[in-house]
Amino acid sequence: MTAGLDPDIRFLLANERTLLAWLRTGLALQAGGLAVLQFAPRTSGRTPLGVTLLLLGVACELGGWWRYRAADRAIRAGRLPKGGVLPDVVILAAVVLSLLLVIGTLRS
Repeated sequence: MTAGLDPDIRFLLANERTLLAWLRTGLALQAGGLAVLQFAPRTSGRTPLGVTLLLLGVACELGGWWRYRAADRAIRAGRLPKGGVLPDVVILAAVVLSLLLVIGTLRS
């Protein structure tokens, strides 16, 4: 934490809740990846899909932590944090994975 203004505690707590939401999302993606690796039928797409979900979960967790630190510094400095691309990346990846799941389901 950087020294600076004494910010409104509500902003700091909201920032922490946002971090926890990113961590929950990351854990859910990782649980989905493990479920795919353990329980999906043995097909050629099982391993890449499971590993992709695991890595996407890690990206959510690390990106959330990165965003938390940047927002904390900005809040303590009395300015707005810069916008991030992490939500866009995660949404795009989720849409692509969903489409691949639909295609895989229709083909079987």
